[in-house]
Amino acid sequence: MTIDKRRIALLGATGSIGSSALDVIARHPERFEVAALSAHSRVDELLELCARFRPETAVVADEEKYGALRDGLAARGLATRALAGADALDEIAGDERSDTVLAAIVGAAGVSSTLAAARAGKRLLLANKESVVLAGAVLMRTAAEHGARILPIDSEHNAIYQCLPADGSRGGVRRLLLTASGGPFRGRSRASLADITPDQACAHPNWVMGRKISVDSATLMNKGLEVIEAHHLFGLAPECIEVVVHPQSVIHSLVDYVDGSVLAQLGNPDMRTALAYGLAWPERIDSGVAPLDLTALARFDFAAPDLQAFPCLALAYEALRTGGTAPAILNAANEVAVAAFLAGQLPFLGISALIESTLAAMSPEPADDLAVLIACDGQARRQATELLGRMVRQ
Repeated sequence: MTIDKRRIALLGATGSIGSSALDVIARHPERFEVAALSAHSRVDELLELCARFRPETAVVADEEKYGALRDGLAARGLATRALAGADALDEIAGDERSDTVLAAIVGAAGVSSTLAAARAGKRLLLANKESVVLAGAVLMRTAAEHGARILPIDSEHNAIYQCLPADGSRGGVRRLLLTASGGPFRGRSRASLADITPDQACAHPNWVMGRKISVDSATLMNKGLEVIEAHHLFGLAPECIEVVVHPQSVIHSLVDYVDGSVLAQLGNPDMRTALAYGLAWPERIDSGVAPLDLTALARFDFAAPDLQAFPCLALAYEALRTGGTAPAILNAANEVAVAAFLAGQLPFLGISALIESTLAAMSPEPADDLAVLIACDGQARRQATELLGRMVRQ
């Protein structure tokens, strides 16, 4: 049987998600072809990927690196077209020469290109949670209007997607249960977190991730963002979305039904499982992930999250219930706070303090279109930066 190749535009090719996706793609050359690759500024890594996968287009988001990308492609004798900047990301996301877009750019920088893919009616593999947190209602409406299919790649939302009815209905669903590893500081008191360093916060016990996402895991903000994401992706109210700490990271999430059934998706903690599911859906393909050995695990543990030690999760629930632009404010303040922490400007406990202060300083507005949300994002970043300056001077 001949399989029509899916043509993939991979936004964020040099990050951990991009690397895992390319590993799966390389295992199935008969199924997948790379149409476009993007990176933020890592031109040398992007050039190596272009030499290996021969995409038609390569984009570097940092416009100052355009010359290095163009000249590097020419020096390697590659026919790949070089582009640069945010508009170029939107262009390859909507380009008709691809049918599938993997949105794996970290942070709010990935929102515009994710929406461009939705407007183009693409099969959208969504690994940029900020697109949903910042503009969830807009994204879901755009996808519905243009016939785009959103396949979530975050392990938790991918697990829920697999456990929901195949027809897309939500009938009989009582709760969504998002599992959290608890990060590197699970079980520690708030007082014990005062002197945490960036390297400690980035040392995740189960997952290999970028530094920003690793810090979000350490503060439990990643789980807060995922609660907001689940609300938009699956249409359930905040009170129907719960978080449970599961340190083994083997049960990736669960769906609780009104008849008492609870369906769970299990697997080794490896993003290639979710990526293979998204790339091949509705089929299943080999991802390269080892089979799960339940006898070696011996036990599963569960606990409620400690909201006093990790208040970022509570702040996310508060923003979701408030609605409007509140989640956008939360997300922007978190990005500013995490960047400051990684730069040594803000202590670990200051992350939640800065987010809370930013939320208190701004009044949420209706979030009906992207222009309002982008303006709010910028305002929240300026507000958070101003508050950060005050905190640093104290």
